[in-house]
Amino acid sequence: MQTLNYIPSPIEFDYDFVYSAITNPSGRMQYYKALKGKIRTRISKGEFAKIYNHSKIIAVKPIQEKKKNGIIQMDIYVKEFEA
Repeated sequence: MQTLNYIPSPIEFDYDFVYSAITNPSGRMQYYKALKGKIRTRISKGEFAKIYNHSKIIAVKPIQEKKKNGIIQMDIYVKEFEA
C-alpha cells in the first residue's frame, strides 16, 4: 500500500490558530485548538466543523501514523476566524 508523503511548505506563513482533528487510542476523533504558541485545548466536533467550513484556512497538514492507515487526521492553520 502506498502512502502520500507530506511535503512541508517552503514558504513561511502567518497564522493565528491551529486546529487539530486526531484519533485517540480507542479510535475516536478528538478536536483541539491552540492559539499560536500556546497550549492546545479540547473543542467540540461542532466547533471544529464550523471553523473548517467558515474560516480562512492557510494550510492543512495531514497527520500520518504508521499503524493507522486510512484514518484521517489533520492540523489546519487558520488566520482570524470569521463566524
